[in-house]
Amino acid sequence: QVPLVESGGGLVQAGDSLRLSCAASGRTFSSYAMGWFRQYPGKEREFVAAISCTGGRLYYADSVKGRFTISRDYAKNTVYLQMNSLKAEDTAVYYCAADRTCYSGSHMNIAGEYDYWGQGTQVTVSS
Repeated sequence: QVPLVESGGGLVQAGDSLRLSCAASGRTFSSYAMGWFRQYPGKEREFVAAISCTGGRLYYADSVKGRFTISRDYAKNTVYLQMNSLKAEDTAVYYCAADRTCYSGSHMNIAGEYDYWGQGTQVTVSS
């Protein structure tokens, strides 16, 4: 198990920014690909962003490209999601996930590829 703890969610206005953090426990953080997903009420989790274990490969959903940035800090065992220019449609519960595979290419946007999940953090954007 790799406990993942998200933080940083909250209530903001449209156009504002938020930074989500996901802290991972254990020594294997540097070998895992990490991803962010979000979930709307009654919907399946949808892909937001992912980063390979080396940090050299980044992937984004079209809906967040140019506004969100994923990054990771190996010293802190933490992955971040910087969210700028937030929109009302970004309102969702955001989940951090870890994949024991360093890089899974085209599968990095598939929730089933990930092995561990955080508890989620609510992001609400008022318009």
